[in-house]
Amino acid sequence: MKNIKFMYSKITLLSGLLFVVMMSCERDITDKIEFAHLAKSGEIFTDSPIGLGEDFYKPYTGSKETAWTVDESEGYESAASMRFDVPNENDPAGNYAGASFIVDGSGRDLTEFDALTFWAKASRGVAIGAMGFGQDFGLNKYEVSDTGINLGTNWQKYVIPIPDASKLFDERGMFWYSAGTQSTGGSGYTFWIDELKFEKLGTIGQPRPTIENGEDVVKDVFAGISLELIGFTQTFNLGTGIDKTLNVAPSYFDFTSSEPSIAFINEFGNIDVSSGTAVITASLGGVEADGSLTINASGQFELAPAPTTNPNNVISVFSDSYENIPVDYFNGYWEPYQTTLGGEIIINGQNVIKFTDFNFVGTKLTTPLDISEMTHLSIDILMPVVLPTDIDMLVVLKNENPAATTLQQQRIGGQTYQWSDQTGDINNTDANATFEVGGVWKTIKIPLRPTSETGLDKTGVNLIIIERIKSSNVTDLHIDNMYFFKE
Repeated sequence: MKNIKFMYSKITLLSGLLFVVMMSCERDITDKIEFAHLAKSGEIFTDSPIGLGEDFYKPYTGSKETAWTVDESEGYESAASMRFDVPNENDPAGNYAGASFIVDGSGRDLTEFDALTFWAKASRGVAIGAMGFGQDFGLNKYEVSDTGINLGTNWQKYVIPIPDASKLFDERGMFWYSAGTQSTGGSGYTFWIDELKFEKLGTIGQPRPTIENGEDVVKDVFAGISLELIGFTQTFNLGTGIDKTLNVAPSYFDFTSSEPSIAFINEFGNIDVSSGTAVITASLGGVEADGSLTINASGQFELAPAPTTNPNNVISVFSDSYENIPVDYFNGYWEPYQTTLGGEIIINGQNVIKFTDFNFVGTKLTTPLDISEMTHLSIDILMPVVLPTDIDMLVVLKNENPAATTLQQQRIGGQTYQWSDQTGDINNTDANATFEVGGVWKTIKIPLRPTSETGLDKTGVNLIIIERIKSSNVTDLHIDNMYFFKE
């Protein structure tokens, strides 16, 4: 304090007076400031939506938009509940029900809670595809998914634990659901939810997190590529003797790389790889996660060769060599049955699609596409260095929703790829699609059958689906230069 006083004594009288005035004004203002705090309310719906704003219900693409309503004649010990009418699988207005409930405004501070709870029942016994919280139509940093919810015809309380509440100090994604008719043979049904809220139960314990599904995985990869850690789960005991396992977002975890200069991992589980060996481990809420990923990286990733087809004869979906048409996504993360992770990444300055944990994946075009004049679909595929022994995949073109009619299926199997219709009959074979060795780009040029052969309209293609079939063990692959062309 003596030094400070001495310093100030050197200031001119005018400056000193100005300083005093400024300090006085600042003190007056500061005393009156009340800093904003996020709401700590856990209630989402009790007789009506609570604190969600006006535009909070966000239906998913393909969902029936009118699936959710407030039912004022049904409730759990109350006057009303949320009603969800899951449509028949052939309903032209949408073949399932799904949406996120996102706060229209500032997020909430949920750090004092340990679970999302609700009461629910259904018009018949059904298995709901998935429910959870943490979807905000943004980064979905703290998404949680529960795929083990079975509803009966009587009211029952359900609990979805929070993996680490300390992360949820500003959360807008209050609840989400996705419900289809897989468990009912395609027929619709109704279910109700009431008393939806975040609670502090105090009975949730024994956390057991995993990465890589609890396995110690070793991957031999190219230097210079990007990888995605997978298999993020958290298991809790609910205090009733029942264990609950959830799929959780990677941002709940704290990651450790044994060699960050070789394998640098960010909060989303994305890993940038350089040459060498490194081990990735993780913890969640201070608990060490089961599972690890050992990365052995050598050599450089070779980019796909640039295509030479005349741009005037091309409609490009994904390629750095052409102007691409608008695409909604290269991976729709279609829960609960799709396991495929990944999407567009950049390797050595070029855009590439990388898929891991592959079972099937869809590319959704923003505007339905007319491919009537096109003769082929071209896709560059890179299988791993260690080639799968039973390559068996299917490329499917579908026309615009809601019909989602299959236009054409193309099987890529073993040493050849083959046309097949929906009955599996072979229409054409071409030995130009062999995968003799791994780690090498292969260009697959799939002839497009004339409309007269398919009997379907090709003026509205909007989905390109790639699917692993017959228990093939293809789990990782890169894709580039996906485009339609005419010869």
